[in-house]
Amino acid sequence: MNTVAANTLPTPLPATHFELLGGEAGVVQLVNAFYRHMDTRPDTGDIRAMHAPDLASTKAVLVLYLCEWLGGPEDYSAQRGHPRLRMRHGGFSIGMAERDAWLACMRAALDDVGAAPALQGALMNAFFKTADWMRNTGPNPTPISTTPKESS
Repeated sequence: MNTVAANTLPTPLPATHFELLGGEAGVVQLVNAFYRHMDTRPDTGDIRAMHAPDLASTKAVLVLYLCEWLGGPEDYSAQRGHPRLRMRHGGFSIGMAERDAWLACMRAALDDVGAAPALQGALMNAFFKTADWMRNTGPNPTPISTTPKESS
């Protein structure tokens, strides 16, 4: 018997952002906190107006999307296909103010759910890249490609 191999424990895989946030229950808390901030912050009127008055279906879709995006179950893609974020948001005017308001709500929501500082930093960096990529108005908006390649 190989004693080196027998005494070696497998190296655990690092936790996903999904796991670090508390799994689906943590994502649900995050989404609820996010929309609570969107409903109450004075700088979010424009982005809140992009949503239906009843946020139930919007919240459900964001939970599905974030669970997958954070490394959890791939239920969003299974149910809805590729996210196509730019296409799905193409009918809305998204500039720097809308990007910044969205990010402020997400940062406040991460604070509300008690996300660890390192996790908050990693997620906010990733959220910024996606939110900035969604801009379609104002100075230097990201051009909308006619090719099917999309960032997720």
